[in-house]
Amino acid sequence: MYGKVCTFFGHSECYGLDAAVLRSTIEDLIKQGVTEFLVGNHGQFDSMVFSCLQELSKNYPKISYSVALAYLPTHKEEFDIYHGHSFYPEGQEVGPAKFAIERRNRWMIDASDCCLCYINHTWGGAYKFARMAKNRGLQVINLGSVAIEGNPRRRKKE
Repeated sequence: MYGKVCTFFGHSECYGLDAAVLRSTIEDLIKQGVTEFLVGNHGQFDSMVFSCLQELSKNYPKISYSVALAYLPTHKEEFDIYHGHSFYPEGQEVGPAKFAIERRNRWMIDASDCCLCYINHTWGGAYKFARMAKNRGLQVINLGSVAIEGNPRRRKKE
């Protein structure tokens, strides 16, 4: 049996987020059966998540974590920055580049069972995709200050 998959959405700047709280929450998810983590690479929250996952993987060797890239890297160094933990999702190259982050985020939601967020306001992409995750039936945990609204009758397709 495979474990659960978790994705992350947060503001590009995440002032006030305690890294210890983030780490503890991810560790709780691991204890609940999450074994795979998908994170983006745009902003402070994604960077904090990646650092926590690197550290936690030392104590939990069965977990895997990957950075889902929105844009195809033009240089090998852009892949190497994540120490072999990055990939470019299939189908990501289809469509205009200005929608690449949106396509990647939708892909991450479709591939996940739960979503860990840091969201303090209801505008912008982080809130939009956390709400989308909730509407698709994913468990959504927000370490920020706002409630993530969603339609509780909709469920993720199996």
